[in-house]
Amino acid sequence: MRQTQLKLTEQDRSAIDEIRSKGLHHSREVNRAHALSCLDRGIPETQIMAVLRIGRTALWRTRLAYLQGGVELAVFDVARSGRPTQYDTDAQARVAALACSTPPKGRQRWTIVELERAARQEPGLGKLSRETVRRMLKKTPSSPGAR
Repeated sequence: MRQTQLKLTEQDRSAIDEIRSKGLHHSREVNRAHALSCLDRGIPETQIMAVLRIGRTALWRTRLAYLQGGVELAVFDVARSGRPTQYDTDAQARVAALACSTPPKGRQRWTIVELERAARQEPGLGKLSRETVRRMLKKTPSSPGAR
């Protein structure tokens, strides 16, 4: 197997050593920093893959990312685009406030279905689904049973 060559600058070497030694980082980031450090020191790829338990492709991609964009691109994950949230924090707060209010007549507590129906009556929350209400309430740090 051919050995990929990589030489880090002093500034990059110190940044990578800092990632490896201190601070809170994801294990993926620390592994990538270890891989770059090992490549810089000339450690064989087979040994790096065995010790770090990463594949050859991951090692090559980390090296290529460093050559293209430096330490930031090679070590840290790039932000991914995703579907934007449909309801803002104001809408979530309104649903949580509704859940903390008094339940409908004849009930001791709210059900998800009843919350969905009540939330659909609120302006701006017309197409709210039962699952969306459930997810909103799951994110809310509340204790509806304690009074």
